[in-house]
Amino acid sequence: MSHALIARNLPIPSAVGSLDAYIHAVNQVPMLDADEEQRLARKLRDHGDLEAAKALVLAHLRFVVHVARGYQGYGLGMADLIQEGNIGLMKAVKRFDPEQGVRLVSFAVHWIRAEMHEFILRNWRIVKVATTKAQRKLFFNLRRSKKRLGWLNAEEVRAVAKDLGVPEATVLEMESRLSGHDVAFDAPADQDDEVARPSPSAFLVDQTANPYESIESADESEHHLEVLGRGLATLDARSRDIIQRRWLDESKVTLQDLADEYGVSAERVRQIEANAMKKMRTLFEA
Repeated sequence: MSHALIARNLPIPSAVGSLDAYIHAVNQVPMLDADEEQRLARKLRDHGDLEAAKALVLAHLRFVVHVARGYQGYGLGMADLIQEGNIGLMKAVKRFDPEQGVRLVSFAVHWIRAEMHEFILRNWRIVKVATTKAQRKLFFNLRRSKKRLGWLNAEEVRAVAKDLGVPEATVLEMESRLSGHDVAFDAPADQDDEVARPSPSAFLVDQTANPYESIESADESEHHLEVLGRGLATLDARSRDIIQRRWLDESKVTLQDLADEYGVSAERVRQIEANAMKKMRTLFEA
């Protein structure tokens, strides 16, 4: 099964115009129940049915977005993370065995994260070694110096710093970055389990996490925020201001503070607040 064949006709950010539009599009794809997932997985396994593979991938694209959001702190583009995660998802679909008694999302999460981890490790180190113009200049000059000098002692650090016109501390910091080396995120498959040290991936696995519950929780939170926004939009300016400052702002105000500001009694502010809450609650219950 070719990943290129599966990927054909799948929604991608460039195809739908923007990342927000892409996320909206994948969230509209219905999730599969267990029986439908099993049926499609068997069609793929037994007959190489690419339409079944496409259906499995499409139904789980929203989960890739959910996982990608957890890796936004590395300074890498969300669209790139999603793209790498989608590759992991397609690999998982190809290897999924419906007879193992687990849902595809539980199996796929490891492949999705593995592709994202590989992408982060491949790009984050390159970016972080030298971020400013001065660091990039020092990076390339110091690389040439180290080829000539090898490991730098204190005298050589002073010589390089003077030659490049930078503080000695900056030279030492850059040398430590250049001296660092990457390690495999996952332990080699043939490593002796009795003597192997835990790989970095071992520290990131949450065995208690339920992927479906995570997706449902994230979707529910997004839905509540959307409903809250619509609810606030239905209120008049004074009611909206009272709700915002009483419940949503970090530093909340008292009924009396608002009463003094609006020139009414605290009881009147309480009544406005209660009516606004009642009006907004009907949207949540709809």
